[in-house]
Amino acid sequence: MDAVAIVEDEVRELVRRRGVDPAREPGVLRSLVEDVIADYDERSLLGTLPRLPEQTGVVKRVLDAVGGLGPLQEHLDDPEVEEIWINEPGKVFVARGGRPELTTTILTAEKVADLVERMLKTSGRRVDLSSPFVDASLPDGSRLHVVIPDVTREHWAVNIRKFVVRADRLDDLVALGTLTARAAAFLEAAVSAGLNVLVSGGTRLAT
Repeated sequence: MDAVAIVEDEVRELVRRRGVDPAREPGVLRSLVEDVIADYDERSLLGTLPRLPEQTGVVKRVLDAVGGLGPLQEHLDDPEVEEIWINEPGKVFVARGGRPELTTTILTAEKVADLVERMLKTSGRRVDLSSPFVDASLPDGSRLHVVIPDVTREHWAVNIRKFVVRADRLDDLVALGTLTARAAAFLEAAVSAGLNVLVSGGTRLAT
């Protein structure tokens, strides 16, 4: 077992014993991770444990593994990534600007199943032989779609459509071409006047 894996195990054990909720207490989790790493560094000086690599990278890796979605977290954190999908454990794709890219992320079948279980935990949904496909929302608003055999041929198929916010204000919608300047001015005036506004139609991210 390498040094980072040992630290991960120690952090997980402390999280369990102290009743820390990684999703709701990220500050507590970070402090715990930093304390465990500092303690491990001291013990490794005795030569009985493998040395840790660069500490900042280790903190991020352990936080992602314990409080995030492990190898997928870097793609979820990347604002340019719009979509993530797994066709098989050794092939994890992302989309940037509507273009697919094969990543260097390599998973195992067991790791995929573990990640799906963690993603579904907050939704209360499950996926198994009696319910071989599921749609759910992640805490950040991203949409999760999972299909397992025998619906798929061999591997679990996982798709995450990230909630990518490109417009926070009316000016942003005008810049994206979603609204004309005149329509935006009318909508702003209607809201300011307290008029009822009805919005209809399918949702679509502007590109």
